[in-house]
Amino acid sequence: MEEFNYSLANLPVEVLDRLATMLDNSTCGWRQLAQAVSEEPKFRCSERDVTSCSLQVLSATGSPGRSFLDLLVERACSMLFLLQCLRKIDHREAVQLLTVMATELIRVTVQPSSQRATLGSQVVLTCKASGPPGLSYQWFKGKEEILEATGHTPELIVCPLGPEHQGSYICRVNHGNACVFSQWAQVRLVQPSPGISPGCSSSIFSGSSSGVHIIYQPKSQVASEGDALLLECTAVANPPAQCQWYHNSAPMPQSKACLLKIPCVTTAHRGQYRCKVFNLYHEVWSEPATVTIGPTSITDPSWVAVDRGLESQEVDRPIISAGVCPQMTNPPPLSKQFYATDKVALLIGNLNYRYHTQLSAPMADVHELSNLLRQMDFKVVSLLDLNWQEMHSAVTEFLLLLGKGVYGLLYFAGHGYENYGNSFMVPIDAPASYTSEHCLCVQNILTRMQEKETGLNVFLLDMCRKRNPNDEVAVQPGLLKVTANIVFGYATCVDAEAYEVRREGVSNGIFISFLKRRVCEDEKVTVMLDRVAEDMGRFEITRGRQALELRSNLSERRSLTDLIQTSDCSVAYSTRNLQWAVAHVLPKSHFIQFDCGVKVQLGFAAEFSNIMVIYTRILDKPKEIPTCSAQLTDFPEDVDIDLKKSNQETLLEAGSLLLIKEQLPSPELPSLYTRIRSLQRLKMELTFAVCLRYTYVNLEDEVEERRNVTVGKPLVSKLNLRQLRPNSDSSSLSLDTCTIAEVSSFSEDFAPLASDTWSLFAPANADKCQDKMNYHSY
Repeated sequence: MEEFNYSLANLPVEVLDRLATMLDNSTCGWRQLAQAVSEEPKFRCSERDVTSCSLQVLSATGSPGRSFLDLLVERACSMLFLLQCLRKIDHREAVQLLTVMATELIRVTVQPSSQRATLGSQVVLTCKASGPPGLSYQWFKGKEEILEATGHTPELIVCPLGPEHQGSYICRVNHGNACVFSQWAQVRLVQPSPGISPGCSSSIFSGSSSGVHIIYQPKSQVASEGDALLLECTAVANPPAQCQWYHNSAPMPQSKACLLKIPCVTTAHRGQYRCKVFNLYHEVWSEPATVTIGPTSITDPSWVAVDRGLESQEVDRPIISAGVCPQMTNPPPLSKQFYATDKVALLIGNLNYRYHTQLSAPMADVHELSNLLRQMDFKVVSLLDLNWQEMHSAVTEFLLLLGKGVYGLLYFAGHGYENYGNSFMVPIDAPASYTSEHCLCVQNILTRMQEKETGLNVFLLDMCRKRNPNDEVAVQPGLLKVTANIVFGYATCVDAEAYEVRREGVSNGIFISFLKRRVCEDEKVTVMLDRVAEDMGRFEITRGRQALELRSNLSERRSLTDLIQTSDCSVAYSTRNLQWAVAHVLPKSHFIQFDCGVKVQLGFAAEFSNIMVIYTRILDKPKEIPTCSAQLTDFPEDVDIDLKKSNQETLLEAGSLLLIKEQLPSPELPSLYTRIRSLQRLKMELTFAVCLRYTYVNLEDEVEERRNVTVGKPLVSKLNLRQLRPNSDSSSLSLDTCTIAEVSSFSEDFAPLASDTWSLFAPANADKCQDKMNYHSY
């Protein structure tokens, strides 16, 4: 990678603020970054610097992370060095942000333009970009890189032009790992006009100017209001020529390409169009093209009602007159980059059913998929063990995070069934003989998502699809719109079961075992899921028992890896950020000074959006107290705590199979861990007692001190999912009650990434582990 000396001082303020928000946490934040940058002497922070940053928390709008970044800016820190240090502390979200910023710093200032030229002539395609020093260029013809000398310069010279050179060209501008692409340019051969002899000029310098010749004139057209208009003027010139379009003798300021596109014409666009083509030495004008605008064709009354179903039903379809073929006036570009205005995912895993078989895999499945989606910049809400009311409320909150152009993803792992084409997710409190009224209908959720005008709707349903004999009601979901942006990925086929693989410790469902290998691929969602289906089909153990089924009407190449573009909806994006952030606020570390002189720290980490781990540490104790321990007790009855697993010396003993001790702050200090589940059922602020037990030197009697601690409503408990929601999509949380200081302290980074030490569920090992796996259907 080339040296990236672009200074942090050149970053926009909003980027530094966003980066500071990511660093304002104690698990993987500015303190860990300060240790990493200290390897370079000029960035080493003194104790006074660290203290100054820490004191920023006393201000309502203060940010320790922002203060630390300001120190790095003052010391001329480069983006490259900061990226290296962020990778050392494994802060993936911040690394992704800076990588995207590096890409955004590269701007294509001159786009290559399509050209028509005669056989044997010379074509010059130009692409120029601005950005950090050291930009490099790569030209491609279709998917093939051009290896000739000019294929790595801003100007690609094709001379002499032959039939093999016809096609689509694009230029990639690189800087290290960051890159941007130019627009596509078409090169076509045309017959030479009279007076123009084919040949290739021996030089491309200005001294060898050979004039400007228009080889393709704009054509007169008749269009209707609402149609797209396309006028083209192509010229050969040396040096390359520029274009300027004129409408009724008046220049069109924004129309300086050889292709004039007007996506929706009105009567104001009728008249005469001409194009001026010029370079440093010559200027020529195209022939005039007259554009006539007639009445709109949208109101054409020629419609017919046709249907071939069992019962005749009217379906509106346009009639095309005999002998007239529909033409695409404005064809789509060869390669179009799609964007999301935001990306939101709701992941629900139900394990501990009250009246049905307990499951094992949803916990690990939700955790692993959450981490992978975060890498693709999804706002993830991950919840375990929800009852009917909580699932309804969670879906309502999820819908509040959606909006126009947002990518929405819903994943469910648990018991389920399918009746009459509708899929139903079973909550943990469903009775033994449950029906649709005890469950959530996925198709109803899709209807509500479409009302938000989302850009992409993805449903990943990791559950059985057997028919429910107890349910004879045919649920009628709301009327679906034709949006061509829906993807259903079913873990199994209709009337079949989905399986999980039970192992000691962490279990995975078959679906996620294969999905997690491909979900981050930069491919159209349906292509990615097709590959997952192929992988599953090659797995010997589940062959004939479970096969992924894909249903989709997705018409565009939309991928889960598409970037987020917020320029058109920054207010809505900020609102969603705030709405999501307040549901993921962890309590700040508490430091308790007991009367005996012992100092105890309480730290907090999120395993899921509704599961939190509290760890206690003895930071300091007097010499006269040789032994002491601080344990948590007296928790409210609302939350779910296994008392036998509370105050344990390891995370595993505390019931946390997914958090990793080394990712917590100061993992070398001994700690006691307590895991709190079902935070969504917390009615009041979370209050508990810290019980300190200790002995003095030469005394056998144990002394006990207690302190009550209140940490507010952490994580998803703020949303009050236990409460009944009105029919409309409204939240029980008022954003007016959340202070900016409270929101700025949140960090989803407390949910650590999945351990790389877990063995991957691979088909190659299927024969070896077949006897060791215990299948259980959802």
